[in-house]
Amino acid sequence: QVQLVESGGGLVQAGGSLRLSCAASGRTFSTYVMGWFRQAPGKERECVAAIGRSGVSRYDADSVKGRFTISRDNAKNTLYLQMNSLKPEDTAVYYCAASSRFRILSTTPDYDYWGQGTQVTVSS
Repeated sequence: QVQLVESGGGLVQAGGSLRLSCAASGRTFSTYVMGWFRQAPGKERECVAAIGRSGVSRYDADSVKGRFTISRDNAKNTLYLQMNSLKPEDTAVYYCAASSRFRILSTTPDYDYWGQGTQVTVSS
């Protein structure tokens, strides 16, 4: 089992940047595929990025390609999401999640553990 705690959300103007962090408990962080999801009011939760166990394999949603970068530091049990060129449509609650599957997946049922979420608000 792993516990996840996100931080780094906030209010930023369009075009600005934020860096989200997700601290994981336990000594098995490196055995999980990790993902960042977001959910805007009235919308379904969607995967914005995911990363394999070693950090080499990655997935980025089309809506964030070239703007968001997912990374992980297994020595620090921490997952990151660097968000640049933010747009008002990026406004959502952002969640980190851990999957025990063997490959990168982008659907919510494939993730076993979730953080509590952190709010990101982008003003125009």
